[in-house]
Amino acid sequence: MKDLVRQKLSIHVDIMDLLNKQIQKEAQSSASYLAMASWCDHNALTGSAEFFYEQATEEREHMMKIFRFINDNGGTAFSPQTKEVQHDFGSLEEIYETALDQEIEITESIHNLVQKCRKVNDLTSENFLQWFVNEQMEEEQMIRRALELFDLLGTDGIGLKLLDERIPEIRKKPL
Repeated sequence: MKDLVRQKLSIHVDIMDLLNKQIQKEAQSSASYLAMASWCDHNALTGSAEFFYEQATEEREHMMKIFRFINDNGGTAFSPQTKEVQHDFGSLEEIYETALDQEIEITESIHNLVQKCRKVNDLTSENFLQWFVNEQMEEEQMIRRALELFDLLGTDGIGLKLLDERIPEIRKKPL
């Protein structure tokens, strides 16, 4: 019976398996952003804390979007398990650098998924994933903008405070 169900999928079975792995990556990213938000809150960096709380929520929304896509197309989405996340950081700049690395990794994963869709001729999933391609471009650009503020404003004293106050503006500006 299991093989019969998998044959009636609207998406390619290999793509479904890769999408389930992407669900785990999005969940891991959400958990990581929560840890970053907590560190910022603990260090009185409220602008950055809010930025990362919102990022955590977005990553969970991405996870759920993929989860529902799989189920809506006859597949079976699996609830993800996350690994331990980093909770201690040396600086706010380190957090944003870690966030950028994380987003680049997610972007590469999405691009690999799109390439696999093309290889197996899964147009439904490729079309679905185009939203994520655009979203990842915006995510990377937003964090790069935040990192540019470190060069402009510095990382000590009032510079760090001004930087933290400017961070929420980055989310509001269209890219």
